[in-house]
Amino acid sequence: MTHTRDILKIAIPSIVSNITVPLLGLVDTAITGHLGAAAYIGAIAVGTSIFSVCYWIFTFLRMGTGGMTAQAYGAKNWQDCLVSLRRGLTVSTILSLLIILLQIPIAYFALWMMNPTTEVQTYAQIYFRILVWGAPASLGLYVMNGWFIGLQNAKAPMTIAVTQNLLNIGASCAFVFGLDWKVEGVATGTLIAQWTGFILALALAVKPIRKLRADSSTTPISQETAITWGRFFTVNRDIFLRTLCLVAVMFSFTAYGSRLGENFLAVNAILMQLFLLVSYLMDGFAYAGEAIGGRLYGAKDKEGFKQLTRELFVWGGGLSILFILFFVFGGNAFLNLLTDNAQVLDLARTYMPYIIAVPAVSMAAFIYDGLFIGTTASRGMLISIAIATLLYFAVAETGMFLTNKYQHQDLNCISYSFLLTANHWLWCAYLLYLFTRGAVQGILLKLGKTK
Repeated sequence: MTHTRDILKIAIPSIVSNITVPLLGLVDTAITGHLGAAAYIGAIAVGTSIFSVCYWIFTFLRMGTGGMTAQAYGAKNWQDCLVSLRRGLTVSTILSLLIILLQIPIAYFALWMMNPTTEVQTYAQIYFRILVWGAPASLGLYVMNGWFIGLQNAKAPMTIAVTQNLLNIGASCAFVFGLDWKVEGVATGTLIAQWTGFILALALAVKPIRKLRADSSTTPISQETAITWGRFFTVNRDIFLRTLCLVAVMFSFTAYGSRLGENFLAVNAILMQLFLLVSYLMDGFAYAGEAIGGRLYGAKDKEGFKQLTRELFVWGGGLSILFILFFVFGGNAFLNLLTDNAQVLDLARTYMPYIIAVPAVSMAAFIYDGLFIGTTASRGMLISIAIATLLYFAVAETGMFLTNKYQHQDLNCISYSFLLTANHWLWCAYLLYLFTRGAVQGILLKLGKTK
């Protein structure tokens, strides 16, 4: 039995939802770019980074809720579908209230770490103080989106994302250009959009909740026991630790580039945009693996799960080939769209082969992530990313050490330019990190040691 139709039913709406994320960032930058001072752009960038990190570490709310809901759905355990939503929203509410209560130390620590100029810091604090009140809505949306995906419904998250982002753009423009607000306008527009998106999610959930309640009345009701709560926290704890590893790699990648100088920092930032392009599309198929894989796992359909895995790798492989061809033949043109700095462009072309390799080495990691989330194999995800992270830092630090040690010596060998360019080591470390995640997950899945 083929799962192609089900895969595309989840993947396509998820890809559309993902694409709206960078679009919103571009619009916010464009709005602040017309306010007359560079400090406004910097403030939005700093404020957005704070919330990105703050919320990113809580993505377990989406992943854990999605995986457990998909399994309950596959097992026709309608009561547990409702329980997973209730628990997710309970935890997200508690965490968001903690963020609001701790907003002053969070903002102080984040700004101390980033060390922006005084003017940027002032505007960033204004942005943060307004938008922090959107924490309950933002974390609540993580839960709602995961729950909808678990119910095999990717259209609801797409509807929410498109509505939320269009409203964000319209409200921000109205406040900034209509009422002549500055950073306050962008923050208020985003806040309104966040709460509107959450309210819309709750409204869209009414119908499936009623159906699940009606269906659960005819099936045995599972009790909310301490063991069940223990499983909820165990799964989400592993995903939380996995996310910390992911955050450490992404932030260190930027930090390493910063140590190498402005040009390398700029080049890596530009090339990372190409990687994000890959991730937005690959994540669509990861979501399909999460939703359908969890359902098949809950239904104990082992053959169906194996067939789904094969089909996802076919789709992922085909998408990887298309990306490779795009980067080979259109990569330079895409780089020209991102910058017109000749020096940065020349340097970026030097590192383009690494981006060409990204789709091939990262595809398995994306596909397996979705399957592991769907089966709540969070321990396997944590083990794989922990090993990959250790290898990444080992290679990156080796490159930094060798560069610092030999850069002033006259070495006559073929590897001279590579040996003395830490950025080559950095990209090799990142590719190894992506490959190792998928390879270890594949081995764990084959050995049946994912839990």
